[in-house]
Amino acid sequence: MKRAICPGSFDPLHLGHCAVIRRAARLFDEVVVAVSTNPHKSHRFTEQERIAMVREVFADEPGVVVEPLASGLIADYAAQREAVALVKGLRNGADYDYELPMATMNRSLTGVETVFLPGEPSLLHVSSSLVMEVASLGGDVAEMVPPRVLHAILTR
Repeated sequence: MKRAICPGSFDPLHLGHCAVIRRAARLFDEVVVAVSTNPHKSHRFTEQERIAMVREVFADEPGVVVEPLASGLIADYAAQREAVALVKGLRNGADYDYELPMATMNRSLTGVETVFLPGEPSLLHVSSSLVMEVASLGGDVAEMVPPRVLHAILTR
């Protein structure tokens, strides 16, 4: 079985994330969406809320598994889960510049490869932080997030 890990904080999950995860699910037998909590970030949703949202969005996708990402190195987690790849979506060159050194380090640590998937052109402007900023200022983010996530944002 070819397993990939799609790591991220998903705070909140947006349609750009969903597109990358679904495309990865077509490439691999199983995609583990590993929901992380970065201690250096202020999260809007708890880890359990984020996991629940991602699970609900992908409930009908049998090849997608959602679980928390324990602290530690993603390369070690990938090795523990016997994943052949990490999957990262890229919106632009800045994303590539940020992700490439990590991809190289992860490969040097455990041999896990990183697969970069270019973002959907219609969603290249979407990021979790911009979604939350726009929503907090009263903007409409319905076209950027799944309905379940929109509900969570609006009731927050």
